[in-house]
Amino acid sequence: MSAPVATIQRGKLAAALPPPAGGEIFQTLFANPACRIERIVSHGHASASGEWYDQAWDEWVALLAGEAVLEFDGGDTIALTAGDWLALPAHCRHRVASTSADALWLAVHCTASG
Repeated sequence: MSAPVATIQRGKLAAALPPPAGGEIFQTLFANPACRIERIVSHGHASASGEWYDQAWDEWVALLAGEAVLEFDGGDTIALTAGDWLALPAHCRHRVASTSADALWLAVHCTASG
């Protein structure tokens, strides 16, 4: 049995991007108890010095447009360009070192494995 078309949500990832707001802009596109999908617009954002993400869940993130550099606890960095993706396990301490003004992400947050 298929869902009625009226219950299906639809959108365009790059449509109606919000203007710069002094930080990253997070928009939840879909969520259920096991998974949350977000669109993230960065507009040249970087995490504050000493600020780290230390999430209790796994995250898959893709950079859809622009460029970005993520820094990891311990000093490693990964430079990303449009089309690159990463799978980050729960408690992988990381921060946004830099993004281009047009950086657009898609992030999938999932209940931690194990």
